[in-house]
Amino acid sequence: MTDAVADRRDVDRVLAGDVNAFANLLRRHQDHVTGIVRRHVPPDRVAETAQDVFINAYRSLGSFQEKGRFRQWLSAIAVRTCYDYWRRRYRRREVPVSQLSEAHRTWLEKVGAADAEQQWQALGNRAEARQVLDWALARLSAEERMVIELVHLEERSVREAARLLGWSVANVKVRAFRARKKMYRLLEKRLS
Repeated sequence: MTDAVADRRDVDRVLAGDVNAFANLLRRHQDHVTGIVRRHVPPDRVAETAQDVFINAYRSLGSFQEKGRFRQWLSAIAVRTCYDYWRRRYRRREVPVSQLSEAHRTWLEKVGAADAEQQWQALGNRAEARQVLDWALARLSAEERMVIELVHLEERSVREAARLLGWSVANVKVRAFRARKKMYRLLEKRLS
C-alpha cells in the first residue's frame, strides 16, 4: 500500500471517530515535519513546534481534500506553524540587550569594503556568517523572515513559497523585495 493510500485511509478513520489512527499519520510523517521545522526555528524549539504542527493538522483534518496529497498539505501546515512561531516570538520580543560582537562588526566591515561574493568565500567562516545572518533575521518581522528563508535561503520558487505560506504570488514577490531591502539597510547601518 502506498503512503498516499495509507494516508487517505488513516484520515478517513480519524474523521470517522478513530482518533488513534492519527498516530499512524504522525509516525509516517514525523521525520518530514521535523526536517521542515528544523530549518525554520531555533534548535531548542524544534520538538515543541513539530508537535504544534501535528496538533494544527489534527484540528484541520476536516479541511484535507482527497485531490491533494497529505504530505504536501502537512508541509504547508508545518511552514505556517513556523511562521506563527516567529509571529508570537516577535510580539513578545523584548529590546535585545546583546549587540554584535567586535568580531561581527569587523567581519561586516570587511564584507562591505570588498566585493561581497569574493570576500564571503575568502573569509570562509560560515559559522560567523550564519551568526550575522541570524542577527539580521531576528530584526525582521515574522512575515519578512519566513519569506527570506523560503525564497532566498531555501531557494524555493515564489510559487511554492506562496503555496506554503498561503499568500498570493504577487504578495510573496513584494514581501521578498521589501525584506531584502530591509536586511540590506540593517547590515549597511551596522557598517556605518
